[in-house]
Amino acid sequence: MYETILYEVADHVARITLNRPEARNALSDRMIDDLLDAFERAKTDPDVRVIVLTGSGDRAFCAGADLGGLGANGLAAPDAIRESAPFRLFTAFPKLGKPIIARLAGHAVAGGLGLAAACDLVIAADDVKLATPEVNVGLWPMMIMAIINRNVAPKHAFKLYYTGSRVTAAEGREIGLVTEVVPRADLDARVDELAGVIASKSPLGLRRGRDAFFAVEGRPLEDQVAHLLGELVELAATEDAKEGITAFLENRPPDFQGR
Repeated sequence: MYETILYEVADHVARITLNRPEARNALSDRMIDDLLDAFERAKTDPDVRVIVLTGSGDRAFCAGADLGGLGANGLAAPDAIRESAPFRLFTAFPKLGKPIIARLAGHAVAGGLGLAAACDLVIAADDVKLATPEVNVGLWPMMIMAIINRNVAPKHAFKLYYTGSRVTAAEGREIGLVTEVVPRADLDARVDELAGVIASKSPLGLRRGRDAFFAVEGRPLEDQVAHLLGELVELAATEDAKEGITAFLENRPPDFQGR
């Protein structure tokens, strides 16, 4: 169905795989279009409760932009920028409505690191490396800086940007880019386990909670609390919340239906 990615659903988990191993899974306009379509497909599929994003092979999760296949011309006008493939991709993540886990079996560099950092959780094999090497060729990680700066403190971020050096997955965890680092042999089992745990929760609670997280980002504290209190009141009235409370009182697993 797709030219550059693989898409499959099992046990309430949609697995999206960047599938250009010969190009180290670099992002092209075609791949971004495929990703955006897959995101929308997962978002609107009631059977999908969690998304896992990964790359084929163990060489690279994603090597960033495919400079030969990513359109970069004609972006001077603001409207053109907002219609471009990279803009549409990186602004799509907050609107997914479902948790997304990055599975890193290979290196994540440049735009590939931004892609991983845009996910809610990042599980990496212990031999994976991360980098923003743009400075080495006279560039700067301009666009992905908006994503990385939300995860990493300025002193650590500037070190990445200024040096272009690779850091280990363990170092990435220390500075906030990676959630967990596991031995390579345990990577799939841990991702499956985590996805399964999240998929067992109320899909409605997950969506509304995740949407609320992004809705209050950057707003004054008073506005955040007011918005979130309203969301809590509405969420508490849902069937899933009532089922969850009843199941807790009856000491049984809840049967969430997403209502």
